[in-house]
Amino acid sequence: MKIVLQRVSQADVKVAGEITGQIKNGYLLLIGFTKDDDESKFDFMIRKILNLKLFDDKNGKMGMSLLDNNYELLLVSQFTLYARVKNGNSPSWDDAMSYGEAEKLFTRFCDKLKVDYKEDKIQTGIFGAEMKVSLENNGPVTLIIEM
Repeated sequence: MKIVLQRVSQADVKVAGEITGQIKNGYLLLIGFTKDDDESKFDFMIRKILNLKLFDDKNGKMGMSLLDNNYELLLVSQFTLYARVKNGNSPSWDDAMSYGEAEKLFTRFCDKLKVDYKEDKIQTGIFGAEMKVSLENNGPVTLIIEM
C-alpha cells in the first residue's frame, strides 16, 4: 500500500465535469495498492495519516496533526503509484493490484477511515473513473507513506 499525502489548503476531484469530492484545509491522499496488500495495513496507515504533525502550531512549527485541527481528507484511488518504468518507455502495471480487488480494498479503507475519524470530514473520487484532481499544495508538503 502506498499513499502520496499532500497537505492542501484546498483540493477537489471532478468526474465528467462534476465535483465528486472537495475539501478545504487538510490532506489529499493518492492511494495505490500492490497485489500483495490486504486490510492488515489499514490501522498503521490510518494512525499515521491522522497523527502526523504537519500543520503549524502557534509558534509556526509543524507541531499539529489533522486530528488537532479537525481538518478534512480527500481520498483518490491511483493504481499508477505502482507503475514500473525501469525498462523501456511503457510503464508496467504488474505490481498493481487487480481492478476488482483494488476497488474492494479502497472502499474498505475509506469506510474504516470514516469510522476511525469523522465521516463528514472525508470526501472521495470515483474508483476507476477518469478524474481531474485540482489542489493547492500548502507548503508545499508532500510525503510518501508506504507499507
